[in-house]
Amino acid sequence: MKTNSQFFLGFLILTFLSLYAPSGFSKEVTYSGFIDFSYATETGKVQLKIDQLDKEFLYVNSLVSGVGSNDIGLDRGQLGHNRVVKFQRAGNKILLIQPNYDYRAVSDNPEEAKSVREAFAQSVLWGFKIEKEENGAFWVDATDFFIRDVHNVTGTLKNAKQGNYKLDGSRSAIYKEGTKSFPKNSEFEVILTFTGSPEGSWVRSVVPSPEAITVRQRHSFIELPDNDFELRPFDPRSGFFSISYQDYATPIDQPLTKRLPVRHRLKKKDPAASVSEAIEPLVYYLDRGAPEPIRSALMEGASWWNQAFEAAGYKNAFRVELLPEDADLLDVRYNVIQWVHRSTRGWSYGASVIDPRTGEIIKGHISLGSLRVRQDYLIAQGLLSPSEDGVHPTEEMKAMALARLRQLAAHEVGHTLGIAHNFAASVNNRASVMDYPHPLIELSENGSIDISNAYATGIGEWDKQVIKWGYSDFPEGSDKPTALEKIIQESLQKELRYLSDRDARPYGSAAANAHLWDNGQNAAQELQRLIKVREVALQKINPNSLSDGSPMATFEDILVPVYLMHRYQAEATAKVIGGIHYTYAVKGDGQEAVSFVTPHEQKQALDALLKTLTPQFLSVPNQVLNNIPPMPMGYSKTREHFGSHTGLTFDPIAAAESSVNHCLSLLLNGQRATRLIQHHAMDKTQPSLLDITNTLLDATIKMDDNNSNPDSYQSEIQRMVNERTLHYLLGLAANSSASSQAKAIALYQIENLENWLKNKKSKAPEWQAHNLLLAEKIKRFKLNPDAFADHQVEKIPDGSPIGMHCGF
Repeated sequence: MKTNSQFFLGFLILTFLSLYAPSGFSKEVTYSGFIDFSYATETGKVQLKIDQLDKEFLYVNSLVSGVGSNDIGLDRGQLGHNRVVKFQRAGNKILLIQPNYDYRAVSDNPEEAKSVREAFAQSVLWGFKIEKEENGAFWVDATDFFIRDVHNVTGTLKNAKQGNYKLDGSRSAIYKEGTKSFPKNSEFEVILTFTGSPEGSWVRSVVPSPEAITVRQRHSFIELPDNDFELRPFDPRSGFFSISYQDYATPIDQPLTKRLPVRHRLKKKDPAASVSEAIEPLVYYLDRGAPEPIRSALMEGASWWNQAFEAAGYKNAFRVELLPEDADLLDVRYNVIQWVHRSTRGWSYGASVIDPRTGEIIKGHISLGSLRVRQDYLIAQGLLSPSEDGVHPTEEMKAMALARLRQLAAHEVGHTLGIAHNFAASVNNRASVMDYPHPLIELSENGSIDISNAYATGIGEWDKQVIKWGYSDFPEGSDKPTALEKIIQESLQKELRYLSDRDARPYGSAAANAHLWDNGQNAAQELQRLIKVREVALQKINPNSLSDGSPMATFEDILVPVYLMHRYQAEATAKVIGGIHYTYAVKGDGQEAVSFVTPHEQKQALDALLKTLTPQFLSVPNQVLNNIPPMPMGYSKTREHFGSHTGLTFDPIAAAESSVNHCLSLLLNGQRATRLIQHHAMDKTQPSLLDITNTLLDATIKMDDNNSNPDSYQSEIQRMVNERTLHYLLGLAANSSASSQAKAIALYQIENLENWLKNKKSKAPEWQAHNLLLAEKIKRFKLNPDAFADHQVEKIPDGSPIGMHCGF
């Protein structure tokens, strides 16, 4: 029988729960901040308190913990979409609505703005049932909204062909430790488990039980900035990223599309002063998970940007600090440099949280792959192979790897300042950290490899000009358009070139001065120089490069980047052939918009490329051939090794074949072939496709084989080169991206080659057999052009990122 005191105690408990636990009898934790909410520990439910309807804010999703595979592309700290949203009541629901800022009417006429809003669809992202209304505020259960795959993990896995997965609600929950609220942002973290049948090797390699993949995702509600951010019209010559929208209030004599550069908010305390401190400086915080000496290298490299802000008239406006111990990497209040681990080396990223209305950067978020430094160390290890005494120049190797990390940190920070790639900076003596730098490998006076100047130090001249244009704070009453144009003209007068991503790709792009991973003002001359450096490195490389106790088979790891040292400079050189010089010229700025590359430069380029097809260049030295056995138990070949036609053994012909395929795929590219035809038609001094293919065939298939040792190693390489040359010529004849005349020229050369082979008199049976193969290949092509590729192409081992790559 209960006593009166027991009844009274029960009454007090019930009263307390009814007052402080709106979700029933479960224990609750309440959070106050940008959006107030409660979390019920017994039910795992989150209730939002919505007390401001129709007020816009930023909604960002992100991936807190990743899968750990570069190929899958689901990394720790990966940012997702930025959306401007607002809560709106509709009967017994609260709708989360995303307005359409791609189409606007920037007008004082509200009806004009309304007409555009109603012309284009908006998106309702979620509907919340109102659980309780209290003092003008609405409480809604947001648990299902948060426990969902907003980051599209399932879609990413499917697109990567790793399996069909679905979210398992029974193994997913609110992650309380990552759920918090701050004055300007509220963070909601969930632990999500995706179940399915794994289909790919990538997911199996990184997930302990690949039928169940568990990650954490974050939903961030962020206060939008005020309206005081200064809008600046985008200039395609500036070097900045941009956002764009259609403004239907634009007068008919002006462009409908408006573009704004992506920038941080930065203002001087005294805009009239030539040098002034910033009202609020830009501070970047480094992940405490980065170890030494990497930590110091990253902080130093990222800090280089202060040099550019000083050149723009700021004092101490940019600095880098270690992330406070209690800080959250995904907290919008912190610009962060994050150290990310994956199972394989891969990309680094400079991403940002951006206000889609104005282009203002609210948060810079950088992800640096931790294995990249090891790749640079590996390159140095191969270049500085020790002599027979086995003494490793370890400090020099570390110095090169850390120098690359400094440049990488600066590069990725540059993206989060709003700056795009500049892939033409290498022709201006490494004028920008926003280029992709190949290590500058030199030969000293005594003929030894020198990597002391592998990577540039400090911010580049181009980078300073970009920061000036994007962040200069002009005094009141200044003619800002004129001042900004003056900065652009300064860059032009200094002949600082700027071309970005699309212009630099080795296939499709015609830009002769924009390349990935190149050096030098003249691509062909640099390739010729690099060929000499490579020859020295290959003659020097030996098993003493390996650490004690390493399997001899892993000598191939060191060989690959040295043997393929030329691959990116070959890409740059190939772009000169059929290439053009062009700029992002605007009317009236005095720049030459387009011009052909000179015939002399194109001949230089072809001569340099043909050197990479010679047996002398492609041969692997004996001290290498005699020291790479098959992989031992517990080790296996990866995509960063050469393929093989000989089973488990190291295949030097296949290694050479991968390099040859790379060169010929560049040289006989369908779009390049078409440009050669068109340029020659417009200017007879320009080399024609017929000229290029004649020179190629004379240097390969039509070389006199009767003066060579028919069963030698180099003759075997030559026969492989010949077969590959025909293979790619046949490919050009069937290439859908090539013009009809380009295909016609290829067919013409094939017909001539067939007749030449009929009359070819080779003495050695090895060469007779080879010529018979070529003739048979042509015959089969004529019977069925679509099936001419009867030989599997030996893929070149993975290279990029040689030390870095990034995305925005």
